[in-house]
Amino acid sequence: MAATGSEKQGATAYYVSTPIYYVNDAPHLGHAYTTVAGDVLTRWHRQRGEKVWYLTGTDEHGQKIMRTAEKNNVTPQAWCDKLVDEAWKPLWEHLNIANDDFIRTTEKRHTDRVQEFVQDLFDKDEIYKGGYEGPYCVGCEEYKLPGDLIEAEDGTKLCPIHKKPVELLKEENYFFKLSAYGPKLLEFYEANPGFIQPESARNEIVNFVKQGLQDLSISRSTFDWGVPVPWDPKHVIYVWIDALLNYATAVGYGSNQEKFDGTFPADVHLIGKDILRFHSVIWPAMLMAQGLPLPGKVVANGWLMVGGEKMSKSNLTGIKPQDLTSHFGVDAYRWYFLRAIAYGSDGSFSWEDFSARYTSELANDYGNLASRVAAMVGKYFGGALPEATAAGDAEAAIHEGLARAVATADRKIGEDLDFQAGILAVFDFVKQVNGYITEQEPWKVAKDTSPEGQARLATILYTAAEALRGVAVLLNPVMPETSQKLWESLGAEASLGALADQLIADAGAWGRLPVGATVTKGAVLFPRLEEKPAS
Repeated sequence: MAATGSEKQGATAYYVSTPIYYVNDAPHLGHAYTTVAGDVLTRWHRQRGEKVWYLTGTDEHGQKIMRTAEKNNVTPQAWCDKLVDEAWKPLWEHLNIANDDFIRTTEKRHTDRVQEFVQDLFDKDEIYKGGYEGPYCVGCEEYKLPGDLIEAEDGTKLCPIHKKPVELLKEENYFFKLSAYGPKLLEFYEANPGFIQPESARNEIVNFVKQGLQDLSISRSTFDWGVPVPWDPKHVIYVWIDALLNYATAVGYGSNQEKFDGTFPADVHLIGKDILRFHSVIWPAMLMAQGLPLPGKVVANGWLMVGGEKMSKSNLTGIKPQDLTSHFGVDAYRWYFLRAIAYGSDGSFSWEDFSARYTSELANDYGNLASRVAAMVGKYFGGALPEATAAGDAEAAIHEGLARAVATADRKIGEDLDFQAGILAVFDFVKQVNGYITEQEPWKVAKDTSPEGQARLATILYTAAEALRGVAVLLNPVMPETSQKLWESLGAEASLGALADQLIADAGAWGRLPVGATVTKGAVLFPRLEEKPAS
């Protein structure tokens, strides 16, 4: 049985990857959705104290790229360079994506290793020469099975994903003996039921493989924008074989054995469900053929829908992330999609829903709580965090609520990749703290100038500030900029050190904020929104 990511020997890094994105156009919300999810996941594991490796990048070969470049009167390489430098990398920087590497499939560190990998398979008799004729979708860069196609009103056969006519291709190709790996894959799926997630995706793949696999064409001979087949340079390597290997080449396959052994295979491949078969059938079969360990999980997110249609450039629903961040801010953007949509399910985006959640949960519940607590510590104690000496059952409930939020969020985000449930656990705690403030009425307690009254006031405000300290740690992977502002407002940077160094496991340990810490009321975390900009 092949090893999985959870069984990798001597590995030290928690390795997460996004798909490498096709650079035929600029990125839209769908691309950013997956990349932000990966960023939150890896930031979370960093705050578990783990070594992390987060990989993203771009897929730059294939017929679609070549045709797009031709339409723009530039070479394919020039087109890729322009899109990467002016669109993809700047967006990830804008969205605060803390990736450890950015792989481009046109880089020599990748192309050389791809040729070596394919040559090894050829030498092992896993690849043979043949011919193929069938429907091909350039958008998917994939030969389609006749049963996968849909039919237009005029009888034209269409790709079910792109809703565009497929092309009938006939060419000489090299084939990988994928059909031989069906039984091995089914055995692996049975032994590793969590390998493909969500369960609906797993069921789809198991049923697909049970129907029998066809050998896979791994070369193209009708165009030349790709990695040459090393033993027959009239062919280029099929773009998906090229692309999938990025997960190995980026971490040292064939070039840095120590890094490769300490990182590969990925613990989590985050993908869109439209590329599920490539990652859960073809990729593991390639690894089996090469005697390499298999990933821990392949997790397919759903589609983002706008007006009932899948997010894409082709149907004009490809909204730019900057259209939203310019209005709501980057942190709110990162929060919204993971909070509003259950990861793994399709989800609908609307401006109105984003605005309502922003106002209710971020501005009113969270931001207002932070402002009120800081203002009261400033007003009643001159900005110096007071000591809690009169704690009772109400405070014990807050202690327990924070510990519960930490445990739930850590399990849901760190293990289950249920970002929505993890975020909701934190915001349920925020609501609990708001309820605590409302019930305790510190503004009324402040009128009692007796030692007992002042001790009670100090206890209420310390409890609220310490609760926010835990919230800042828990929300840092999701909203790093506003979490940092809150951290500094609580005086935690000076007393406890950098927020990024705070461990999730310690977030629920009560009493970490020291008495006397300087609490300041900084800028509002989530300002009131202006009206929606005119479209």
